[in-house]
Amino acid sequence: MCTSIVEIVEAEGAGRSTIGWFPLTHAVVSYDHPHYALLEDAILIDFVNRDRDPGARAAVELTLEAAKALQAALADAIAQAETEESEHRGRKAEPALVTDRAA
Repeated sequence: MCTSIVEIVEAEGAGRSTIGWFPLTHAVVSYDHPHYALLEDAILIDFVNRDRDPGARAAVELTLEAAKALQAALADAIAQAETEESEHRGRKAEPALVTDRAA
């Protein structure tokens, strides 16, 4: 089934593909047929640089369960990083608002 579920966000960082490291401009998250994983449907995450050729792409294909575990791990790591940054700078940490977009 084609779901037409696609979310695109700006992404600042770096990705690595067969062309080597490249700066990121966007992350595309979708739910559709995977290209490689032997799954009916999957959460697909593509880290891309829109200003470069199609080789500037790092991709992952995850089961829904793996995507949920990744979402939780990211939320935990972000919260800990914010606390670390806050303590490093000598000010009180502000809790981040994390929304569950998978629901």
